[in-house]
Amino acid sequence: MSNKITRRTAVARCLGTLATAGLCKPPSLPSKPTLQPIPFVEVARSPICVFTKPFNSISFEALADQIAALGFDGIEAPIRKGGHIEPSQVSDKLPQLVEILAKRNLKITILTSDINDASDPVSQNVLKVASSLGIQRYRMKYLKYDLNQSVTKQLDNWRPQLLDLAAVNRELGITAVYQNHAGNNTFGAPLWDLSMALKDISPKEIGVAYDIRHAAVEGGKSWPITFDLIWPHVDSVYVKDFVWEGKKPKNVPLGTGLVPKEFFKLLKTRNFQGPISLHEEYLDHRDPALVPQHWNAIKADLKTLQSLI
Repeated sequence: MSNKITRRTAVARCLGTLATAGLCKPPSLPSKPTLQPIPFVEVARSPICVFTKPFNSISFEALADQIAALGFDGIEAPIRKGGHIEPSQVSDKLPQLVEILAKRNLKITILTSDINDASDPVSQNVLKVASSLGIQRYRMKYLKYDLNQSVTKQLDNWRPQLLDLAAVNRELGITAVYQNHAGNNTFGAPLWDLSMALKDISPKEIGVAYDIRHAAVEGGKSWPITFDLIWPHVDSVYVKDFVWEGKKPKNVPLGTGLVPKEFFKLLKTRNFQGPISLHEEYLDHRDPALVPQHWNAIKADLKTLQSLI
């Protein structure tokens, strides 16, 4: 048997030695790629609350139980004269309401108030208590035009009042929202005036609670124009529906009237994530005997709202 070492044999022995030493490893087949789990990303959505004006006659506990059972995130609570809590009783009763709601994982999303004057002591106390309880926003009281005076001069006169209120809100870390409401003498009804008055005021200090029902009543087919105009100031959205009954608008169940459904598509296109407040106002809110009917109506309207958004 020949002891002659060929070149091929020498190379093989060298590779074997290197492999044994760990310096040379035979090629391995590619392993299957490890699939990494896709992290769950929760898509932000608008919290949905309901204006609880029809329920002044029931207890805080009953109110919270029903709101939680229906699946809302919170309430728009009337904390004003004739509401759930009188402004003079806020220090004692508002913490109770907030605590009762919190036990059901609910909150006061919007506090409806009688506030539009930062110098009023009662209003100051309401805002301080609300802010201390973590309430983030409150709806302002309406301002009314005197149609015997210049509209532009009245806007100029209201500017300092709005600036003072914005300064208080900034200090307390709370946001005021002003609702556009239809009417021949209501400030904000045509929306362009509200846009002018809020110029250079941060929406975190004073924003707009955009009410599509009232905007459609006032603007008809041109509501998209005024919506775009006021959009930089929009903090919250109010939802309800109407039809024309003669010369007057009449409130009807959501989805059965003239409020344009494309509005809700527009909110999605613009990635609106602020609160949406459902207002059921086609039943008499002053009659306690109608409370069960209000709950049924709100349940139906909520289902419609969820389908629209």
